[in-house]
Amino acid sequence: MKHIIVIGGGAAGLLAAMEAAKAGARVTLLEKNEKLGKKIYITGKGRCNVTNDCTPESFRTNVVKNPRFLFSALNAFAPADMMALLEKLGCPVKTERGNRVFPVSEKASDVTRALEKELHRLGVRIQLNSSVRSVDAADGCITGVTLTDGQRLPADAVIVATGGMSYPTTGSTGDGFQWLRQLGHTVYPGLPTLIPLTSDAAWVTALQGLSLRNVHLTLQAGKKKLYTELGEMLFTHFGITGPLVLSASAYMAELAPDEVRLTLDLKPGLTAEQLEARILRDVAEAGKKQLGTVLCGLFPSRLAETMAQLCALGWTTPACELTREGRMALVERTKALQIPISGTRPLSEAVVTRGGVSVKEINPATMESKLISGLFVAGELLDVDALTGGYNLQIAFSTGLLAGRSAAQ
Repeated sequence: MKHIIVIGGGAAGLLAAMEAAKAGARVTLLEKNEKLGKKIYITGKGRCNVTNDCTPESFRTNVVKNPRFLFSALNAFAPADMMALLEKLGCPVKTERGNRVFPVSEKASDVTRALEKELHRLGVRIQLNSSVRSVDAADGCITGVTLTDGQRLPADAVIVATGGMSYPTTGSTGDGFQWLRQLGHTVYPGLPTLIPLTSDAAWVTALQGLSLRNVHLTLQAGKKKLYTELGEMLFTHFGITGPLVLSASAYMAELAPDEVRLTLDLKPGLTAEQLEARILRDVAEAGKKQLGTVLCGLFPSRLAETMAQLCALGWTTPACELTREGRMALVERTKALQIPISGTRPLSEAVVTRGGVSVKEINPATMESKLISGLFVAGELLDVDALTGGYNLQIAFSTGLLAGRSAAQ
């Protein structure tokens, strides 16, 4: 019977161990934490956005880096398959806005519990608090692993699924990158993606706590639009965050802040002409009332004050005295409010790590290394990442399952 060691008890490791055991292999799952699925517990703010209910073709359009590499993995185990698996294991799921899929219980622990129960049923040997020192190979073939206590575990195949470098408290500390680099693989540096953005502009941080809905964010590099979408965002003490911002950050992970321009359309439902007509109407109705009353009709009060400052408009000036220049400045800022970006939050706060093992060195049909026979790589260790919405977790599930199936064959 083939012996397979899976390193890492996260999303990719759980599916890898499960599929390898189903295929008849003897499987040992090594996890350095005290429990499995530690990072799964914090996904979706504890609700666990397990996948996105879409086709593999649609799925790949939301993968930012190396989408074509996932063709075989998504065909082997699509989002619909993940949903069916959880239902079968007694963890019913539901689909919400944006096709995001969550457990009905809204508890991430139920997802991990269902998968762990299945591992036990399949006879997978789970070793918790087991930290690996190295993945061992000789003459281009895997021989096993060595634990930090010196114990050596022989194996016919090893699946490395230790995650990236974000949220290191969950165990994702970059160990896998180090082992794979030592085995001769090209490993691109870990960069933060799906990460809040920082700003040095005082007016941005002064809006801390302000949440905006139904605004349109556009990220550009020169004249090229990298990302544009309607949604929600939040101002913070360091800059900006929220679904729109996290997704936009995926397109600037490898760019310097001064190479990009981020703008907000605060009134995407109105054209510039319609917005100007509304301002003229509001000004006429306000008469000699303060211009601030007109601005508060357009924006939340705190943002209204900021817009007055940015457009050099007098808050207490009678509305009827608003000049054409002032009106046009207000229209321009409203339709294209530029937010100065100075950088990102630390990698440790990123939802996902950009970078990892070059996909050119991994067989996309099996997840096996092209350099070392019997070595398989899955999940966030691969140089593949996607937008928010359950895509990254599904990538881990799909690549993990394919690695487990391939290793056992």
